[in-house]
Amino acid sequence: MQRCEWCESSDLMRAYHDEEWGVPLHDDRKHFEFLVLDAFQAGLSWSTILNKREHFRRAFAGFDPERVARYTRRSVARLLADAGIVRNRQKIEATVANARAFLGVQERHGTFDRFIWGFVDGAPRRNHWRSPGRIPATTRDSDGMSGALRERGFRFVGSTICYASMPAWGLGNDHVLAVVRHAGAARG
Repeated sequence: MQRCEWCESSDLMRAYHDEEWGVPLHDDRKHFEFLVLDAFQAGLSWSTILNKREHFRRAFAGFDPERVARYTRRSVARLLADAGIVRNRQKIEATVANARAFLGVQERHGTFDRFIWGFVDGAPRRNHWRSPGRIPATTRDSDGMSGALRERGFRFVGSTICYASMPAWGLGNDHVLAVVRHAGAARG
């Protein structure tokens, strides 16, 4: 099976590529999970974050935004001592703020899913990149998403992070054309 070049470093990366990346996602807790993981990825490699995913899951209450929204300064201090995650105060505090903002979006829109899929009019963007070098770091969709999230109190949601989140949520398919998953990602 031909895969995107970025995933060939480990079995864990290949499994993420083959089973999750680019597959449309409609589960709010999974949306929150990728919001957390992509924020922590800023400045780091995806393999670093993916290798720590289970530690992040434990540290952030199974990615339950209601529980994370109640984290206190004591919770932040505990997380700063947790070697299983990326110990960055700004990213940890942003995760707590993002959980609160996430709940606000749910309250206003019913689900975060409904809100986030609005940036692509409810249908995944089927990109047709011929080589990895053609994939942009940002798009108008990710610019709009970033601005809307920031207006609602989210942090670590710049356009580049939003664009990285889009295929994680299945809002876009950035598998290059030669990759087998390009055709199958939209079906799951």
